[in-house]
Amino acid sequence: MTRLMLLDSASLYFRAFFGVPDTMRAPDGTVVNALRGMVDFVATLAAQYEPTAIVACWDDDWRPQWRVDLIDTYKTQRLDESGAEADTTGGLLGPQVPLIAEAMRLLGIPVVGTAGAEADDIIGALAAQADGPVEVVSGDRDLFQVVDDARDVRMLYIARGVSKHDVVDAAWLRARYAVEPGQYVDFSVMRGDTSDGLPGVKGIGEKTAATLLAEFEDLDGIIAAAHDDTSSIKPRVRASLLEATDYIAAAREVVTVRSDVVPAASYEREPLTDEQVAAFRAFGETWGLGGAVDRVLESLSTR
Repeated sequence: MTRLMLLDSASLYFRAFFGVPDTMRAPDGTVVNALRGMVDFVATLAAQYEPTAIVACWDDDWRPQWRVDLIDTYKTQRLDESGAEADTTGGLLGPQVPLIAEAMRLLGIPVVGTAGAEADDIIGALAAQADGPVEVVSGDRDLFQVVDDARDVRMLYIARGVSKHDVVDAAWLRARYAVEPGQYVDFSVMRGDTSDGLPGVKGIGEKTAATLLAEFEDLDGIIAAAHDDTSSIKPRVRASLLEATDYIAAAREVVTVRSDVVPAASYEREPLTDEQVAAFRAFGETWGLGGAVDRVLESLSTR
């Protein structure tokens, strides 16, 4: 049985960039803090969970046009004046991203992305296809929707750091948000998410959203109740829901991860060959990865 680990790559390498000092440099002076941090993250996670398969899920399209067509404010706060993705790293992260992808491939970790899809969608598809336990590694709350106790799919939530991650299952979500994993999309749609440019439903925060879902199960039931003057929904909330009907329909599609973006495939890892080990060691020397090289090779040698 495959034990699959799905890496939300951008979530990890952004955390690595901002968590490791940019004084970390290769012999030629290139800043490699995100690269070094990403390799260390893989070493830590692989050693702790011993996955038999690891996939680096990639943002081939971090802001797909089909999502923008549905919600035109989607991720607009992350754009610069030219309409391109704003660079908050002073130009230091971009050159490292291809190196991170190369490092993953040299370690036998496939880098999987596809046109018109975010890493979240790749994760949703691969989690849905999995035939064994799955650990999703991300700091993105939207991915709480893939948690599924029945299928042993859980999330390693790295908001507090990789070494201090939370293991998210249905009980964790109930304790934190008072919702079930299958309700998380509807919860997020009502609450909104400023980091993704989703305004939410006016006047509905986390507590109200959770209360509505507890009573009516999902947004379909909530909207039906909003149309029923005899339901328990308060007038202000009812008015907000009815005014937001179009937004709700579009946002549910935007927030829901796709499960059809990549074909089924086996990502079971094979032991690294001597040639692969030598190639990664040479890569590590070129880019000044130091002790991270031994740590990641040792962690991956357990499987």
